[in-house]
Amino acid sequence: MRILKDILKNIEVLKLVGNDKVFIQNIVFDSRKVTSEDVFVATRGTVSDGHSFINQVVESGIKAVVCEELPAKFVSNVTYILVKDSSFALGVMASNYYDCPSAKLRLVGVTGTNGKTTVATTLYRLFKKLGYKVGLLSTVRNYINDEVINATHTTPDSVQLNYLLSEMVNLGCEFCFMEVSSHSIVQNRIAGLEFIGGIFTNITHDHLDYHKTFDEYIRAKKLFFDGLSKNAFALSNNDDKNGKVMLQNCSAKKYMYSVRTMTDFKCKVIDSDFVGTMLHYGGFEVFTNFVGDFNAYNILSVIATAELLNQNRQEVLTAVSSLFPVDGRFETLRFENNITAIVDYAHTPDALVNVIKTINKIRGGNGNLITVVGAGGNRDKTKRPVMAKVASELSNKVILTSDNPRNEKPEDILADMQQGVEPHNSRKVLTIIDRKEAIKTACMLAVKNDIILIAGKGHETYQEVNGVKHHFDDKEVVREFLKEWLN
Repeated sequence: MRILKDILKNIEVLKLVGNDKVFIQNIVFDSRKVTSEDVFVATRGTVSDGHSFINQVVESGIKAVVCEELPAKFVSNVTYILVKDSSFALGVMASNYYDCPSAKLRLVGVTGTNGKTTVATTLYRLFKKLGYKVGLLSTVRNYINDEVINATHTTPDSVQLNYLLSEMVNLGCEFCFMEVSSHSIVQNRIAGLEFIGGIFTNITHDHLDYHKTFDEYIRAKKLFFDGLSKNAFALSNNDDKNGKVMLQNCSAKKYMYSVRTMTDFKCKVIDSDFVGTMLHYGGFEVFTNFVGDFNAYNILSVIATAELLNQNRQEVLTAVSSLFPVDGRFETLRFENNITAIVDYAHTPDALVNVIKTINKIRGGNGNLITVVGAGGNRDKTKRPVMAKVASELSNKVILTSDNPRNEKPEDILADMQQGVEPHNSRKVLTIIDRKEAIKTACMLAVKNDIILIAGKGHETYQEVNGVKHHFDDKEVVREFLKEWLN
């Protein structure tokens, strides 16, 4: 248990009603989970407002309430704390409750549209190989050393986040690498955390269903770098047109990396095929098991970060050459007749362009590219026609299909996508709502030397339909049908 006053450290309290020296069992922001020993933080969400449940939680016997608007009536044995921003207060309170675990680790955050998972996970794997105890917080899964903790969000909520960081500290971790989503930044989930470094990968069209405009999306990412201290480092992609924007007004030590221009950290792609990529960096030739120019940026940011964290260059490059891609990120499966299937998480127009251009560059004029792609329901609708346009322009054949329709009708999602198919490309585009049937059809169409790209879901082992998650694994399905049709 903790004393409420201690949990409120570094929070500007506008008004206090009651006793701030009571003992608190837990910090809770979900009204359904409160107990009599807790403090309830009323946050404003996209679906509901915690302030609407204050009277309900008070009736349950709660110890204290943190809010942006005080209720009309007070209950005598409840402490009320008025703050300007309760979501920010929640983050700081969670950090205080767990004794500021981020300050006891070397915490590095990775943000951007594409590449966050690859960069954060590869850093985790690299530092493990270098002999450190390490934590990872990512879209795919979280790790504390070798212990796997399933992930439900790219960035956990403030309380869960600080709990995981405290467990890392307790188990001796020296470093933690963490994906930082734009949602978590503006929702203050990372409030109260102390980062030793921040990495910017790139920024392209995504999440406009939430941020509304691209400028707001950029602003959300930039807020992360604005919050870094002068003792931290900020590493940004010089080849992204917003790379320098991220570092404006940033107090941290600033560094840039590039594949195209001379800057603090520079590499050159020597050769790339479906096995991996050869890079030239710092006077060394380095082979990596990561494919494509877009992965050259990811690996370069990993190497640069390791050097900024005072690791030996030669040891880092040797270790990097033995690492493999993250599940569902340009994951290559080879079958009879030299048919290749590539499963990738690409779910934005830019990511899809990067993957398809990489495939086309490697394959040259050999074989056809058959792309299976969809778009998620209840998400940014404006990218749907763009993704269909990209796929149909750059592929020989395209099958539009379901991704995670969630609570939307798949037919409506696909109708939005079809709007992006130019008339001259319509003859090479099929629409098959059932994802399994779509992958099966792609396998049936494939002949010797063809490549099947299955984009959008990557590592996911489910498909969400009407709010229910059903088991679905793109890799399992493509293996099933290619074995079937090639026998």
